Amino acid sequence: MTINEQLKQLKVIPVIAIESAEDIIPLGKALADNGLPAAEITFRSAAAVEAIRLLRAAQPEMLIGAGTVLNREQVIAAKDAGATFVVSPGFNPNTVLACQELGMDIIPGVNNPSAVEAALEMGLTTLKFFPAEASGGIAMVKSLLAPYTDIELMPTGGINANNICEYLAVPRVIACGGTWMVDASLIKNGEWEKIGRLAAEAVALVNS
Repeated sequence: MTINEQLKQLKVIPVIAIESAEDIIPLGKALADNGLPAAEITFRSAAAVEAIRLLRAAQPEMLIGAGTVLNREQVIAAKDAGATFVVSPGFNPNTVLACQELGMDIIPGVNNPSAVEAALEMGLTTLKFFPAEASGGIAMVKSLLAPYTDIELMPTGGINANNICEYLAVPRVIACGGTWMVDASLIKNGEWEKIGRLAAEAVALVNS
């Protein structure tokens, strides 16, 4: 199954900032056991590479993305650790090129027509709309999709249980990134049961 097919099936991707790499094992289990076998682990923390490695070993079937990837070095580290795909906040041709050379899928961030066209120029049609709410939300998503009939978007940033279904109702929005079910305070406090419950609720919501 392609990344796109997996994203369309899942509809929501937990975006995880993790401070202690070991926490990813109970966290990954809480997500997978509750119907959400996916994680985008962001490079905002030093624990990201080790967390990806541990999660890949513990959950070999899981869809694991490396998020907030800003350069070639991070692409290589993500691939070596076992990430399935890379997500970047913006559109950096060097990061895209690194992924293409290594055979890694990349979903770069865009929020304007120029960035969309730069991505299309490099053969990319699945893009992250980021930061979604701050960039005009659903109105901007529809405005970007209208002239670019080949692209599909994964909005991330300000997405929550209250608005995700509105985003997913837009044709060619294939999934949304969200942090509400994997909030940093829940991870820090080891509230795995609550994370599992929020994950199950998110799955039920996006499939309702």
